[in-house]
Amino acid sequence: MRFTISVLVILLTNTFCSVAQKTGTVKGTVADSASNIKLYNASVSVLNEKDSTLVTFTRVAGDGSFTINNLPQGRFIMLITYPEYADYVDQFKLDSVKPEINLGHINMTLTSKLLAEVIVKAKPVAIRIKGDTTEFDAGAYVIQPDSKVEDLLKQLPGIQVDKDGKITAQGEKVNKVLVDGEEFFGDDPTLVTKNLRADMVDKVQLYDKKSDQATFTGIDDGQKTKTINIKLKEDKKKGTFGKIDAGPGTEKFYQGQIIYNRFNAKQKMSAYGTIANTGKTGLSWEDENKAVGSNLQMSDDGGMYYYGQGWDDMTYFGEGIPIARTGGLHYDNKWDEDKHSINTNYKLGSLTVDGTKNIITQNNLPQSVLRNSSDQIFHNFVFRQKLDGVYQLKIDTTSNLKLSFDGTFKRSQTINSVFAEGYRNDTLLNRSANNVLSNANQRMFNASAFYTKKLKKKGRTISVNLSQSFNERTEKDSLKSTIDFYRDGKPDREQVNDQFRRNDVTFLSVNSNITYTEPITPKLSLALSYGLNLNNSSSDRRTFNQSLPGKYDAVVDSLTNDYKLNQLSNQGGATFNYRGQKFTANIGTRAAAVNFDQKDLFSGTTFKREFINWFPNAYFTYRFSQRKSLSIYYNGSTNQPSINQIQPVRTGNDFLNLTLGNPDLTPSFTNNFSAYFNSYKVLSETSLYLRGNYSFTTNPIVNNMNTNEDGSSTYQAVNLAGKAPSNFSVYGNLQRKIKKVDMYVGLNASASGNTYYNMVNGLLNTTNANNYSAGIFLGKYKMKKYDINASFNPTYTIGRSSLPNSVNNDGKGYNASASAMVYLPFKIQLQTDFNYTFQAKTAAFDNNFDQFLWNATITKSFLKENNLKLALAGYDLLNQKTGFSRNSVNNSITQTRATTIRRLFLFSVIYEFNKMGGAKNTN
Repeated sequence: MRFTISVLVILLTNTFCSVAQKTGTVKGTVADSASNIKLYNASVSVLNEKDSTLVTFTRVAGDGSFTINNLPQGRFIMLITYPEYADYVDQFKLDSVKPEINLGHINMTLTSKLLAEVIVKAKPVAIRIKGDTTEFDAGAYVIQPDSKVEDLLKQLPGIQVDKDGKITAQGEKVNKVLVDGEEFFGDDPTLVTKNLRADMVDKVQLYDKKSDQATFTGIDDGQKTKTINIKLKEDKKKGTFGKIDAGPGTEKFYQGQIIYNRFNAKQKMSAYGTIANTGKTGLSWEDENKAVGSNLQMSDDGGMYYYGQGWDDMTYFGEGIPIARTGGLHYDNKWDEDKHSINTNYKLGSLTVDGTKNIITQNNLPQSVLRNSSDQIFHNFVFRQKLDGVYQLKIDTTSNLKLSFDGTFKRSQTINSVFAEGYRNDTLLNRSANNVLSNANQRMFNASAFYTKKLKKKGRTISVNLSQSFNERTEKDSLKSTIDFYRDGKPDREQVNDQFRRNDVTFLSVNSNITYTEPITPKLSLALSYGLNLNNSSSDRRTFNQSLPGKYDAVVDSLTNDYKLNQLSNQGGATFNYRGQKFTANIGTRAAAVNFDQKDLFSGTTFKREFINWFPNAYFTYRFSQRKSLSIYYNGSTNQPSINQIQPVRTGNDFLNLTLGNPDLTPSFTNNFSAYFNSYKVLSETSLYLRGNYSFTTNPIVNNMNTNEDGSSTYQAVNLAGKAPSNFSVYGNLQRKIKKVDMYVGLNASASGNTYYNMVNGLLNTTNANNYSAGIFLGKYKMKKYDINASFNPTYTIGRSSLPNSVNNDGKGYNASASAMVYLPFKIQLQTDFNYTFQAKTAAFDNNFDQFLWNATITKSFLKENNLKLALAGYDLLNQKTGFSRNSVNNSITQTRATTIRRLFLFSVIYEFNKMGGAKNTN
């Protein structure tokens, strides 16, 4: 505590001293040199003379004047920019003798009139800072005829692209890549970066994209997404381009894709298709990364997961052998002087996965240890299609309307056969054979309307947001199981289950919100909101035994329930927002009066409740300069139990492990605190990114496990009074470009952990799980020469459970990875990468785990524009991929081995076509 107080005192003292020293002022007037027209909104930037880092910036007022106050003493560079005008650059000095500089009347000259009789083509300005946006001129960088946007991004200061196409900018992950300000297939940035030609790009803009509400009102809500916008050259906005990539592999593997794009000014149409059984389910870097990646992660419920596979809808994680067929269409357009715009996507696909796996589970109970070993054969199939769209209408200069929708249809089938044995210590408790065939259909639809209106007084606005969400899932399955129970290791009894089950779940919500903003002073404003929300859900779960052979119509009461949950809430809120030159503060709260109506239609019981939900929030940001800021957030939220948690019926595909709902659950409340610090220097290409998070939950909903003597268990969600589960995480990343060797060097460190509670046979179990890691990153890139990256990350984990007879899960490990792409003579390109993972044995896991995954590809280019390529790729060259995973949650330890894709070789033919305006390749 003394250390913390001392640090705060020093920071506050330094801050006040810094503010006290900022006494200088610079001002002037900006106008056209010929017409004397005032250049309103011209960008005025002040940079340090020593290293050209940005100190501050402003905009020119309507009368052409600008004033920048609170500058420290020193030497500076004045940079003034305005579209189609030559940049104005001047130097000035502020000291105690001359604390104020008046640059007077500054004349800006049109570039078209500059040296009118002598045409001189100067090198473009590589970087411009326009408010919150950093803009890179593509013409200032080396662009080869066949290079892609990804190759251009790798040259831009502060931006890194890894071997899978994942983008990091100024220390933060980039989640969106736009084309001329519009989304391109929405959630797949690599469709732009890996397929759009670099010679089509005019500018690359990097900025933090705010939410629609914050963009409209100017009241920052802290919701930001690091975004890259690719602005195309005017003569490159018309034509077609695309790629065909197909090839066979060893062991009957294959992979192919086609991408077609047609641009016509503001109209863009695109299509793609993929078919593969190599683990590739789309065009996103995330799909391939999940298929081969392995990592140690901390879960929210106190678990530590060491994983490399799983099954999650249309994503393949590396478990089983997949067959994927996916495709999509995209269309966006603007018309009528951009008053109307539309952006829509259609995607469809199927994924089939077949395989086997062995799962060993150990549950540490207060007086004994339960171990279970199961062998499974599985078949999973899913077909999904989704349509989404956004239509925007600029009604007039003060009002806009945005309509959004998305609809999804999904059909799935699961076939699972399991043979398992359960032991208490070394004594056999049960043997079971379980077969489940399940078919499900799901329909989802979401729609929203967002209307905004600026009123006469500046800063006074009104906005209306209406949204509707519908989700319906119908599932039918058959279950056949036989369980043999043993007592003292000898046969005791047999339980046979032959059932047909139906489960219909529906969710419907209608939400509305009206927000009114009122400026109190030029810097202080108030936002008032009111919303009416309706949420209705139902779950009709029926289980039938046979009355006659093949006729399933005898209802099983203990496994049957028809439940409805209706919630009506009136929600109101108030938020104060202060926005100064460097400091922004946002503090407020929302309160919702909720009517909770819970009905069991099968038994005829009704349960009603009324309560108040609170959602306090606070947000503070201090901008030291344009590229250095500190943000602190707080939000509190009430979390309602789900209908599956409260429905009082036993469920499960395994009669040895059943889940029971709890209709008496009450909401929990979570407090979340987070802080972010980001600093980036453009010229030195140095970034520092720090973040921290801490949260705790009161009246938490935790898991209660009760295990019987025969080894069967029942799980139920319960509220736990007097305990507050918590979690924390801190992360730091420092990266700098060493210009003497033209190399990026990065250092990172992180710590995360949680404290979680659960009940085991009536006893409270406390789990503490923590993970610590550090790392170093090296990267070197030269256009069409080489691209080399390497990283090393050691880790240490701590896992402790308070139950008697439990063991700790402390252990160390590390991950090392490297990738290299080298351009050789004769148009040959060599690419290789490896990932080595090591996890030391622990008291829970009695053996080490290590895995070395090595991939390599050699590519030969043909034709004048290098648009025809032949590639030979080898994956898992050392044949070490095992389909192995470990995880530890609370008092449970699990180890899995599964069928997976191992070593294979793939031969591909890749052809790219480009008929864009001005393109050389017209094949």
